[in-house]
Amino acid sequence: MSTTTASVPSSSREAAGSLTGGLAVWANLASVYLIWGSTYLAIRVLVRTVPPLYGAGTRFLAAGVLMLAFLGRRRALSAGRRELLACAVVGTLLAAGGNGLVTVAEQDVPSGLAAVLVASVPLWIVIYRAAAREHVRRATLAGVLAGFAGVALLLLPGNRPSGVPLGPSLVIVGAAASWGFGSFISKSMPLPRDGLVTTGWQMVFGGIVLTVAGAAAGEHIGTPSGESAWAWAYLVVIGSLVAYTSYTWLLRNAPIQQVSTYAYVNPVVAVILGAIILGESVGGMTIAGTAVIVASVAIIVRRA
Repeated sequence: MSTTTASVPSSSREAAGSLTGGLAVWANLASVYLIWGSTYLAIRVLVRTVPPLYGAGTRFLAAGVLMLAFLGRRRALSAGRRELLACAVVGTLLAAGGNGLVTVAEQDVPSGLAAVLVASVPLWIVIYRAAAREHVRRATLAGVLAGFAGVALLLLPGNRPSGVPLGPSLVIVGAAASWGFGSFISKSMPLPRDGLVTTGWQMVFGGIVLTVAGAAAGEHIGTPSGESAWAWAYLVVIGSLVAYTSYTWLLRNAPIQQVSTYAYVNPVVAVILGAIILGESVGGMTIAGTAVIVASVAIIVRRA
């Protein structure tokens, strides 16, 4: 009895590969959307019983050390003095100035509002580009103005959720400015070529800055609640290691316009999770301000 081997047409193999690749892209996008959108909720739970600077600092220190330890088994972690200095500068701006200030402010600011204010990061990047005399389209500048109008709408007296003070809300705006500046200068810094290695070092340096700041501020380290402990672990393992791995994979395997959609999807996810899980109020002005900011960021990202 003879047997024949049926060959699979190359077009079918390409289609299957394309389908598999497409599913992988969407799986990693969903990971970034849901995880980074949920980190604001986790931070809000963390700071219930953990000092913010200490909590954020140890989170990034642990995540950075774990990431570098894992990567060190497969690739070289060597970095020159200039590269480490660049990681320290950018890590201070992103992890400490960005996420650290958000953690401090979320003692008083609901997680959904915090996420929406952080969504202004792309607006700040455009401002830095314009200040550096880079060419910026008029439509992009119009998007920036509209976005900051949305920020103002959220922060005006009577528009903020009941009991939310202006000061901590402005701290988050400052955190977004720091985040944006770190992102802007990173493209001209001599960072390591490996994106995950760079992220690991940045988290380590940012964590050191935050932990030292917590000690200088006299933060008292008590016994955290079970919920806060789980939130810390979630931020370390899921919010940092898993999400950054997915994000770095996307940067290598998906169009940047598609990857950048996280900038305006994450705040929507955060608002929904905050309302459902923590019972945060979402009023008409919050919805309006969020819509303006998200739409503006979408315009800016798609025109980048």
